[in-house]
Order: sequence, then C-alpha cells, then structure tokens
Amino acid sequence: MNKEKILKNLQTENLGRNLLYYEELNSTQKIAKQFAQQKAEDGTVILTDYQTAGIGTHDRKWYSNKGQNISFTFLLYPNCNIKKLDNLTIEIAEEIVKTIYELYQIKLEIKRPNDLMINNKKVGGILTETKVSGEVVENLFVGIGINVHQINFNKEICNIATSLEKEYSEIEFERETIISDILNKLEKLYINKIISKN
Repeated sequence: MNKEKILKNLQTENLGRNLLYYEELNSTQKIAKQFAQQKAEDGTVILTDYQTAGIGTHDRKWYSNKGQNISFTFLLYPNCNIKKLDNLTIEIAEEIVKTIYELYQIKLEIKRPNDLMINNKKVGGILTETKVSGEVVENLFVGIGINVHQINFNKEICNIATSLEKEYSEIEFERETIISDILNKLEKLYINKIISKN
C-alpha cells in the first residue's frame, strides 16, 4: 500500500489528512476507538494491509488476505443529534457504489443495510458505530472493507464472498485510488448531511 499516493489524490480538507498506515493490525475499528480516547484528530483514518481480527456486523469476523484488499476506519467527532445519522450507512454505501462505477464502470449492488455485492456475492461491507452521550453523537467510527485482489477465499465464505478482481480479471484495480476517491466523496457527504445543518 502506497500511503503517499493516497494522500496525493486526496481533495479533502479534513478526512484522511491524518492517515495512519499499518502493515498489520488486529482491527482498524478497535484501533480507531483507542485513538478516539486519546483525542486523535477529527478525520483520522486508520488503514492497514492486513487485519488479524477484522470485525463485521454483529461482531462477525471479517476475513481478508494480506496485502490484497482495502481495510480502513475513519474517526469523526460530529457533536450532533443522533437522528442526523439516520440512513448514514446506506448513504455511505451509495457513495462507494458511485466511486467504483466512476473508476471502473462496474455497478455494485447494495444489500441493506451495509453489504456491497457483485453477482449476489459479498465484495465489501460497512461498519458504522457511535459513542453517544444522551442523544449527542460524540464519536463516529466508520469501518470500510472491500475485497479488491483476493481470488481465493476460505471454505467458510468461498460461496458467498468475492472480489473486484475475481469478477473482473481483465481490469487493473488500484487500491490507493479507490481509497482516496471514497474519502473525497465521503467528506462531501458528511459536510452536507451533518456539518452544514448543525
């Protein structure tokens, strides 16, 4: 993973400017929560090439081979009413769908509330979590996983999981470009949905 390439393509004011890259982590979501306790910068992104204990929805394990896929979590401090986050996960999914289509003319499908699909197989997922005080959202954690280059999946998920490259082997996918383009879109979404209406 080329961190500098991601930063070069960022057009954000905030999201991803503090990009923390690790070759290996247990879970980007867990590490992001630790950084929130330390008051890390708003918009911090925790990115890794390999999660040893990636988390999916309902604490399910997220499987991802080393150096082949996208795994990151970003941290924000919205300080807004929790109702403002209604439908946020599905809106993030829609922005990822736009990103992949604009880059590669591939149309992902959304399986509500948080799965990204190709040919009825899961290619990605979104994990949205919050720390709330009363009705005010203090911390927002959004984890995004996308299978990009992985071809072989273990027997537990081989019939239900796929990757961009497995489905479209003729296309050259670049993880860094996908990440930066997603962050560019998601900052605009966040500003329009939450910041500008505070």
